[in-house]
Amino acid sequence: MQTRILLVDDHRMIRQGLRTLLSGESDFSVVGEADEGRAGVRIVQTLLPDVVVMDIRMPDLNGIEATRQVLAISSVIKVIALSGVQDPRLAAEMLSAGARGYVLKDSAFEELVQAIRTVISGEIYVSPAMARNVVVEKNGASPSAAHSAFHSLSPREREALQLIAEGKSTKEVAACLEVSVKTVETHRRNMMEKLGMGSVAELTKFAIREGITSP
Repeated sequence: MQTRILLVDDHRMIRQGLRTLLSGESDFSVVGEADEGRAGVRIVQTLLPDVVVMDIRMPDLNGIEATRQVLAISSVIKVIALSGVQDPRLAAEMLSAGARGYVLKDSAFEELVQAIRTVISGEIYVSPAMARNVVVEKNGASPSAAHSAFHSLSPREREALQLIAEGKSTKEVAACLEVSVKTVETHRRNMMEKLGMGSVAELTKFAIREGITSP
């Protein structure tokens, strides 16, 4: 039986390259692609793949929040983070969100194949270059962890924060989240109170620093 794989990455060239390479494995089948997290979640609802290879830093909805939403649809889906940065905090957050693997983009293709087969067998895979640091981070060695956006803000607030930081208007954020403008304003006010910030510019800098969105 083939492992059905969904690719979620905002770089088209990466998706096309992965599709070509993964399709060369007789036990793999790439069943779909998405260019950002929210689209990936919608496709998961339709296709219910076995594995989602998920980029972390994507527009509209980052890979951490998308992973949570994917696993809310089906807890048996295996998510593997595909990241271009060696950031143990982001890796720890992806694993906390429910991802079963973390692979660096500069790894050899064979490592992704190994990761997919590892998570399908029920185990966790983390790129060797990251493994030790991720264990330390998940064990709480980082004194700033409790004050990060991932712990201070609710999932919905983090979604709104990313959209605001990416320059969307209140009305656009409301449409994207399918809520009222008043709800978005409430989210923004709550975020500012929780984080001790007084402007959208401060929120934007914070979102970039926390890895919720890219510069």
